[in-house]
Parts: sequence; structure tokens; C-alpha cells
Amino acid sequence: MSAASAPIPTSTRGPLATPLFRALWIATIVSNIGTWMNDVGSSWLMTSLSPSPLWVAMVQAATTLPMFLFALPGGALADVVDRRKLLIAAQLLILIGAASLAAVTHLGLTTPLVLLALTAVMGLGAALSAPAFQAIVPELVEKPALADAVALNSLGINIARAIGPALGGVIVAVAGSAAVYALNAVSILAVLGVLIAWKRKPRLDDLPPEHFFAALRTGYGYARHAPALQLVLLRSVAFFLFSSALWALLPVVGRRTLGLDAAGYGALLGCMGLGAILGATVLTRVRKHVGTNTLSIFGSVVFAGTTLALAHVASLVIAGGVMILAGLAWITMLSSLNVAAQMAAPTWVKARALAVYLLVFQGAMTAGSLVWGGLASRTDVATALTVAGVALFLATAVALRFRLPATGALDLTPSGHWVEPTVAGEPAPDRGPVMILIEYRIDPAQVAAFVKAIRPFSAVRRRDGALTWRLFEDAAEPGLIVESFIVPSWLEHLRQHQRITHDDRLTQDQIQRFHIGDQPPRVRHLIAPSP
Repeated sequence: MSAASAPIPTSTRGPLATPLFRALWIATIVSNIGTWMNDVGSSWLMTSLSPSPLWVAMVQAATTLPMFLFALPGGALADVVDRRKLLIAAQLLILIGAASLAAVTHLGLTTPLVLLALTAVMGLGAALSAPAFQAIVPELVEKPALADAVALNSLGINIARAIGPALGGVIVAVAGSAAVYALNAVSILAVLGVLIAWKRKPRLDDLPPEHFFAALRTGYGYARHAPALQLVLLRSVAFFLFSSALWALLPVVGRRTLGLDAAGYGALLGCMGLGAILGATVLTRVRKHVGTNTLSIFGSVVFAGTTLALAHVASLVIAGGVMILAGLAWITMLSSLNVAAQMAAPTWVKARALAVYLLVFQGAMTAGSLVWGGLASRTDVATALTVAGVALFLATAVALRFRLPATGALDLTPSGHWVEPTVAGEPAPDRGPVMILIEYRIDPAQVAAFVKAIRPFSAVRRRDGALTWRLFEDAAEPGLIVESFIVPSWLEHLRQHQRITHDDRLTQDQIQRFHIGDQPPRVRHLIAPSP
């Protein structure tokens, strides 16, 4: 049986029982090893091209800034075009960037600006592919196995982190940065091969896909009005803004404080990867007994402690131990946030929701890298790491107020319980705007309680595509409450029928218990006249 045609296994067999998931997982590890080798080569090369901590930190910023700028467009594309084709195109872009960087470095033409520019090209490819890569996971495994699949992806990333930096450091020391850039280009072929062989099932949808800019608007609307996703984004900022200091300044610590060569620096990063592997291995068992929010607090506190410790270590052995703990904390926090982001979005908008998460993640990393690099340039590296570590300790208090939801707490599968609209003749799909009016008959003594119950449902309407939402009471008939919301077009309203979830249905049932009429609430559709 080929990887492309293998059936999805039952959840008891685990994600790796799916041949396609397994093949893509292994290929991604190979590619990520090349990426980490590439990162070691770039960070080390920049310390040779410019001694300034700010320039060194800008290598991290050049990697993360494209993710900040293009993750949301990449997510919108992943939700409206064939994700397989998008992934192939993005991997080809990364391949071009890596091959170009290998060529100019081999010819001795690399300057700080050239290095940053080609790093940004590869970052652009990663930004276009990252939302799609995360969004296809539910296509490959069943929902009960989703958390394990996400954890396995994180494990794969950190297996690469353990191998890639150490191997990259040795290769840089022996053959120079151009060699790791060339090997990174070759490693991308593994992912390309699996993607080309994948026979992805065609989209099963009776409605046409959204247009790109409309998809951007609805993706933004979902992120703005989905409380579970907003909570994940807030927690991401509180962690990544300060944790970025360790990543941005580690090359300077390795070269200046510890006096390492490229191989030693790669080994230091490898220690972090080793800690992440240990953490990912343990997380599968621990997650059954410890809540997601508790795990995230643990990860944040330990990472803050390792950031403070790194500011004051002068021994390679101690630094290696610190980095093992940092890797364990990093994978714990990253896995907790990633699973929460996956669970906070339904299928129709998953890539865009994950893109917003990645946008916030990489935006915080980019801003943090520049802030901590600038602070280190004005003071010193130890001061910058100390300030970041203390700030991360304080930011962990956010987790006590804004708790990540437990895995499986939300049921965002489509419910399909809305009755199809009654119309005299099917309107043109692009005709609009459309106003939907829902009339509730409420006991006048219960109006205040009804209004309190229905107001949070406005976020559901806006999240699923509504431009406006209002509530009115008939001045001549107390207790006759009219809910109104407007969507851009008839097609967009039909999409709302597909987007309503089982969780929304439970909320809607609670609202409709206030309705005292003999018939269900009356629903009317008012559409703008044709020109």
C-alpha cells in the first residue's frame, strides 16, 4: 500500500500508523535538520561579518519577520487553494533561497545585507508553508489523535534541533557556511518528494471557495471574535516576547562568553534539542494527568529560569545543562500553545487561525529579538538576558488569569442544524448585502435576562462572517425582540450555515429557551435589490 493511498488509522494505533503522516514526518525531520544547520551557519557567519550583537540578533529577525508579514496571507491561501500545491510552491521558494545563499557564500560575495535578504527569502517560503503544514494534520489523523500528532510534529522539530545544530557546527568548522547552505537545499528535496507523491482528496464542498481578500477578512474576523483563539494569542505574546532573548543572544554568548567555535556552538544548540526530545517524550504521558494550563506555567517558569542562568554561566558544561532544561521548557510551552490553537479553530478557517497564531508568535519573536539585541548593544548581553528572564517570570502571571482550555473542551465540528433559507427564487451568489432578522417572543419580565444571554452570541455571528450585529425591541409590542445581522453576500450567508458548530448549537439552545411563541423564532432574509 502506498503512502499516498493509505487509510487513516483508528486513534488507538496512533498517528505514525498512517503511512502518509509517517512519511511526511520523517521527511520534515530531514528538512528541519537542514534548516537548523542553515541557521547555525548564518548566525556564525554573521558573527564574522559583523561583531555587533544587533546585527547578530537581526539574523533571527530576518527569519521571523516574513512569518509576521506573510503568515496570514499564507493561511488565507491555504484555506482557499489546494494546500498540497501551495506547500510544493513554498518549498521550491525555500530551495531557491538556500541554493542562492550557498552559491554567493561559496564565491565570497556574502555581506550582512545579502545574508539577511536571502534568509528573509527562505523565511517567506516558511511563512507560506507553515499554516498549511499545520492545517493538514487533521486531514491525516483522527481527532482523538490530533494532540499526539501535534506533539509528534514538535518532537520531530526537536529531533532536528538536537542533530542539526551539532552537525551544522561541525560542517561549518570543517567546510564553512556555504556547505551547510548547500546541504539545506538538498534536504528540502525530501519534503518535496512526499508532497509530489501525495494524492490528496479533492475538496468536498457544494459552495465555491472564498476569494483571497474575502478569506483574509473572514480570517481576521474569526481571530477578532473567537475568545478561545484570542486567549492563545495573548498567552503567546506573554511568552515569546521575552523568551526570544535566549534565541537572539545565544550566538553572542557562545562566541564571546564561552569562547566556542562553530562546532561548540552547534553542540550547545544540540543540548537544547536533546532537552526538547526528552520533554516531548514525557509530555505524551504527563498530558493525561496534568492540564494544559499547568504545563504551560511550568514551561514558562523554567524557561525564565534558564534565561537568567544563561546570563551568568561561564562554563560550557553548565551552559549545556541549562540548555537541556531550556529545550524541555520550550517544547512544553510550544506544544501547549500549538494544541490550544489547533483546538480553537474549526476546519473551514483552521489555516487562517493557525496563521494568526504564527503571526503573533513570530511577530513577538521578531520584536523581542530587536529589543534584546538593542539592549545588549547599549549595555551587555548579561544585562539583556537578566531583564528578559525577570520579565518572563512576571509575564507568567498572565496564565493565572487567562487559562488555556483543556484539550477537547470545544466541539467545533459543523452541526448543520440551521434550516435552509426559504426564498422565492435562489438569489445570485454575489448578490448582497443580506440582512438576517430573527424574531423572538420573550416574556417581558425575562427580557433583561434574554438580552444578557444573547449578547455573547454576537461574537459567533461576527466570527462566522457577519459585518454588523444589532438587537432591537418592538416599541409597540414589548417582548418582541429582533436580532439582526448583515453579511456581505448571499453566498457568505450560505457559508454561515456550514460554519455553525455543535458548541454554537448548545449556546443557541440556551437562548431559544427564552422564546415563548407557539412556533420557532421567525427568520427573515432581506437582500439588497439587484441594480
